[in-house]
Amino acid sequence: MTSQEKTTIIVATSNPNKAREFASLLPGVNVLPMPEGIVLPEETGTTFEENARLKARSVRDQISEWPNGKVWVMADDSGIEVEAFGGAPGIYSARYAGEDATDADNVARMLAELEGRDDRGARFVCVLVCVSAAEEELVAHGYFEGTIAGAPRGRTGFGYDPIFIPLDKKLTVAEISADEKNRISHRARAAHNLLAKLRGG
Repeated sequence: MTSQEKTTIIVATSNPNKAREFASLLPGVNVLPMPEGIVLPEETGTTFEENARLKARSVRDQISEWPNGKVWVMADDSGIEVEAFGGAPGIYSARYAGEDATDADNVARMLAELEGRDDRGARFVCVLVCVSAAEEELVAHGYFEGTIAGAPRGRTGFGYDPIFIPLDKKLTVAEISADEKNRISHRARAAHNLLAKLRGG
């Protein structure tokens, strides 16, 4: 991918931190935040992929002026799936303990419902959907396998990080460095897979 051919991705999010995170996870790609005035749709899908596609297409359809070159609109949807819960909370991870639940509320509910159980396998899932003005679409998945700890540990990260222990690790995600998390996380793996597709791999 030469500088003349550099791909641009507009991230369908109102969170500038997420746009910056993807800029670091997608080297060689010109990553831009969502233009001002665009409204994200309600997430009415039943899967991560459906929700990501809804957001990407909605933002694409609201863009009036496109940058020059090859431009995509990318949206992500992610969450945690617990084996003992049949894959729940899944797309409802952020509001597992209620619509206004905090991270601590969600963690507390999960630990309470897993109390006394041995089947504590879980995985983080991230799905990225990229769409172009020409109706092209790319989809990339990333998975982060692990188990649920017995109690929260660690001070970094967010969401379910304090109770998620990656496979072959003893520390929770909240106990490892941000650099290591960004190398092995579901979002990093999805971004790596997307890069391969953007480059024709």
